[in-house]
Amino acid sequence: MNLLDVNLLVALIWKDAEGHETARRWLAGKKPAVCPITELGFLRVSMSPAFNASMADARAALGDFIKDETPQFIPDDERALAGKTAGGRALLTDFYLANLAAKHSMKLATLDAGIKHPAVAFVG
Repeated sequence: MNLLDVNLLVALIWKDAEGHETARRWLAGKKPAVCPITELGFLRVSMSPAFNASMADARAALGDFIKDETPQFIPDDERALAGKTAGGRALLTDFYLANLAAKHSMKLATLDAGIKHPAVAFVG
């Protein structure tokens, strides 16, 4: 089981996202998971100038993904001070998600090769 990082969730849902085909091939036969942070991150990125989706369109796209792929939903139930420490502010959320994945016996699946954490699975 893999907790989807925001970048992977975006690539899975938006066909014009960088890494879409790679993400779709990777997902085949896997059971993904999401959490509130990855869902909120998807909505935030979707409404950015890169995708320019409306709130309604972003919510609909995420809802369709949840309906079609039935990812497991895990709560954000890890303390910010628990787990491995990020090397700087740029990696705080990445390390939090990796620590959360590890707590739930998962890997954080990501398109970001720069996250150096034992609970990270690079998709690429």
